[in-house]
Amino acid sequence: MNGIIKGRAFVYGANIDTDQIYPGGYLDLTDPELVARHAMERVDPDFAKEVKPGDMIVAGANFGCGSSREHAAVTLKASGIAAVLAESFARIFYRNAINLGLPLLVCPGIAKLVKRGDMLSVDLTEGKVIDQTTGASVTAQPLSAYVMAILGNGGVKPMIRKQRGLLEEE
Repeated sequence: MNGIIKGRAFVYGANIDTDQIYPGGYLDLTDPELVARHAMERVDPDFAKEVKPGDMIVAGANFGCGSSREHAAVTLKASGIAAVLAESFARIFYRNAINLGLPLLVCPGIAKLVKRGDMLSVDLTEGKVIDQTTGASVTAQPLSAYVMAILGNGGVKPMIRKQRGLLEEE
């Protein structure tokens, strides 16, 4: 992973919980394509139709609060989201997302800076976020080398398998 991500922003407010990200009524779905159809539907019914691979979510404080289920992070990754930038994250959601290979950046001030549809450029290792639509920029907390290694391997499980010389599960 080179650490630079560019994509379009989908912007949400504070306290977006895991049930808004992926409603509990769909927990029996396991196919990533089917799961992705329900991403963000409680807060943005059009999200699944509009999101494209490489897009990003920008949000206020406490993104991912609620349950500890991994489904919310799985859903965002399956929908093609390249990163989530928020004022702050619920800790269990943060760890679940990183472990699954979805980059998250704590980015104070981001919610007031970006509008839906703006094109963003994000440097994960430096923590620099540039709104290419407006030219504005903000500094996020950069990701550690260890987190970058997890992301670069597609998640913590693939990283450990690689370290141990094991093949990926089929």
